[in-house]
This record gives sequence, C-alpha cells and structure tokens, in this order.
Amino acid sequence: MKPAEAKTAVKAAVETGYRLIDTATVYANESAIGARIYNLTSFLFATHLHPNDTEGMLRISLRLLQMDYVDLYLAHVPTCFNHRITAPNHSVTVQDVWRGLEGVYKKGLTKAIGVSNFNGEQIERIMKTASVPIHNCQVELHLYWPQHELQEICKKHNISLTSYASLGSPGRVNFLLPTGSKMHWDPAPNALEDENVKTLAEKYSKTPAQILLRYVMSRNIAVIPKSVNASRIKENFQATDFELTPEDVKLLDSTKHRQRLFWLDFMKGHPEDSFAAERKK
Repeated sequence: MKPAEAKTAVKAAVETGYRLIDTATVYANESAIGARIYNLTSFLFATHLHPNDTEGMLRISLRLLQMDYVDLYLAHVPTCFNHRITAPNHSVTVQDVWRGLEGVYKKGLTKAIGVSNFNGEQIERIMKTASVPIHNCQVELHLYWPQHELQEICKKHNISLTSYASLGSPGRVNFLLPTGSKMHWDPAPNALEDENVKTLAEKYSKTPAQILLRYVMSRNIAVIPKSVNASRIKENFQATDFELTPEDVKLLDSTKHRQRLFWLDFMKGHPEDSFAAERKK
C-alpha cells in the first residue's frame, strides 16, 4: 500500500466507523498513517525479535506513528533472524520473544501484547512462564482455514483471536517482493465464489465478502479486512449490521476444503517454525 493510499484508506475507515488499524514496520505504512486513528495494532518483525531489540523497534514505530503508545503490539512471527533476515537466530525461543514484549508492556509503551502466526504449542509454552499473559493472537483464519483447535486454546487462556485473510486474500496474487517479483502461490479456490457463501449472500441480500466476514465474527473473532477502496471499506463494515443463524454457521463449517494460504517459507528450518508439523503432511 502506497503512503497516499494508506492516508486515504485510514480516513475512509475512521469516518465509516472502524476503530482498529493494523500496521507494521515491514508494511512500511506507519509514517503515512500517523496519529489518525483510535486503536492501533503494530508488529515486531522477525529481524528484531531478540528481547534486546524490542523496545528500540517499538520506539521507532511510535515516532513514525506520532504516538506515545500503541494499543496492541504483536510479535509478527515466532522465528528470530538477524537484522537483514539473511540468517536465522536459533538461540531465541518464543519465551525470549515474549520476555521482550513483556518489557515494553510494563513500561506503558503498549496497552496490550500478543503474537501472530504462532501455533498452539508455542502459546501453551509461553503461558507456562509468562508474567504477563498473551492478550491477543492474530493468525490466518477464513472459511477454508477455520483454526478451530487454535481457537479452543485461545479460549482456555482468555486470549482474544484476530483473523487475517478473512476473505481468503484474493489480492495476494498481486503481492510484490522488495525485488519487484511476484510470490509463488499454490492454486486455491476463491472463497468469494463458494456455493454456500453465495447461497447465504442471496438469503440476506449481502455480498459474499460480507458473509465471509460475518462468519468469522459469528465465532467471536475479530476481522481486519484490507482495502484501499472507500466503497469496499464501507461494504466490509456493513458486515456488522446483520447476524447469521447457528444453522448458517454450521453450513459454512461443513465446508470440506481446507487450505493454508500463507506458509511463510522463510521460517523453514528454524526450530521455532510454527508450521513445521504441517509442512510434513
């Protein structure tokens, strides 16, 4: 997202009624967003997960955002690398990463702390020794990757859950690497064209996107749909003005296809690769 697009999108989102904006150093959108929003999530990327780096990186983000604190600070991934992401740091565990987040929380630089792209075992391991509990977990979660088991673990520890790629990330195919080249993506069905989704869209006179968002929210999971289009931003927000019945949710849960879209291949080989077990299947 270009800086001008970010400014326009945030303005449209706030005017529509959104109260949470997702930012990250790796997204390069912090300075464009600035102090324009009500509730702000920011991410600590793999290159600065060492606990000695946490506070310094958050302070850089705060300066770019023109804020004294963020509402939620998340470890973007569980795998630590050097600052150029050219070599993994195998000595840093998820408990070490969490210790760094606890430090900035205790200093008041963030109101809450959490994890992203961590698995259930890593969450359990952190919670055994944490002095501050995990407040939020953000993961890929959508119709074809519902994460029911992870949700139960989060419920057990009173951890709120946030879904990214709630619509199945149809725009992911256009994502460009810093080199300008496109990423490789495995073929995947488009959730917006799912027959059950279209049936419910017709039933409620809603768009397929609104049905997909409402499905996730019906499970008491937050959604953070990405868009730079003002009309699409408003359309997504209108997923909050209706409810699905338990039977509707059961219909969508009956979907047979299951597929993770974001494999984060740079984590391969790291002892804290959260998807290692899935890669073996």
